[in-house]
Amino acid sequence: MTFAQTLPQPSDTATADRWTGCVSVIVPVYNEVSHLEELLQAVLASPVQKEIIIVDDGSTDGTREKLRAMSPRNDVTVIFHEKNCGKGASIRTALNYARGEYVLIQDSDLEYDPQDYPALLEPLQSGRTNVVYGVRPDRPERGLRFFLGAKLLTHLTNLFYGTRLHDEATCYKVFRRSVLNRIKLECQRFEFCPEVTAKLCRLREKIDEVPITYHPRSALEGKKIRHADGWMAIWTLIRYRFLSRSRWLIGNSEKLQTARAVSASR
Repeated sequence: MTFAQTLPQPSDTATADRWTGCVSVIVPVYNEVSHLEELLQAVLASPVQKEIIIVDDGSTDGTREKLRAMSPRNDVTVIFHEKNCGKGASIRTALNYARGEYVLIQDSDLEYDPQDYPALLEPLQSGRTNVVYGVRPDRPERGLRFFLGAKLLTHLTNLFYGTRLHDEATCYKVFRRSVLNRIKLECQRFEFCPEVTAKLCRLREKIDEVPITYHPRSALEGKKIRHADGWMAIWTLIRYRFLSRSRWLIGNSEKLQTARAVSASR
C-alpha cells in the first residue's frame, strides 16, 4: 500500500524537453545529519543538468528535520519514509519521482565525488551504452574486508553472467531511465546492486565502466553495510541467474511500485 502525500510546492511548468539529457540523482539518506549539507552542496555543484531526489529513510538523528527546513527548489524533490526500509526500498521509491533521461545513484556518505558525473554520463550521452558503472581504485583502502567482499561479488557476477566487470558493488551506477523502467525491482537493502546488475545482464545490456575517485569511510564513521548484506548479495546473484525473466520483466506502461513514502515535496 502506498502512503504518499504531496506537500505545497512551487509551480513547475517544465516540458518534456526540459528532461532530455537531464540526470535524476537519487540520494537515499539515513541518519546523515552531519554530512547532509556538504553532500547537497557537492551534488548541486556538479557540472551537469540534473534534478535531485532525496529519500529520507526514517532518520532519527535530525536529518529529517533539516530536510523539512530546506527552501523549496524546482530541481530538488524530498521524500520521507515512515520508517527505515533500506537503501533498495529508498531507490524504488525515488524512481517514481524521477523525470530525467538518466538515473544516477548517489550515496549520502561522501565516499563518492559528484565531480565524476560528467565522466559517468559521457558513454550514455554518446550513445555507446545504456548503463555505466564507476570503478573505484583497486586498492584495499576501504578496509580489507570490504575490498575482498567487493572482489568476490564482482568475480561471482562475471562467473554467473559472463561479464567482465571490475567493480560490481560500486555505488556509482548510471542508467538510461527507459531501460531501468523495463525491470521490476524488489530490493530492500543493499542488494539493489546485485539485483539490478543481474537483471540488466539477463537483458544483455552492455555495462560500460569508468574510473572514479573514492574516499572510503569505516563503520565507526557511519558506514552501514554489514556481513549479512554480503551474504544477501551472493544469494541475489544466484537467485536472479535462474529466476524466469517473466517474473521481473515489465512493460513500459507499468508503474514502478512506491515503497512506503509518507510525504514528498518538490
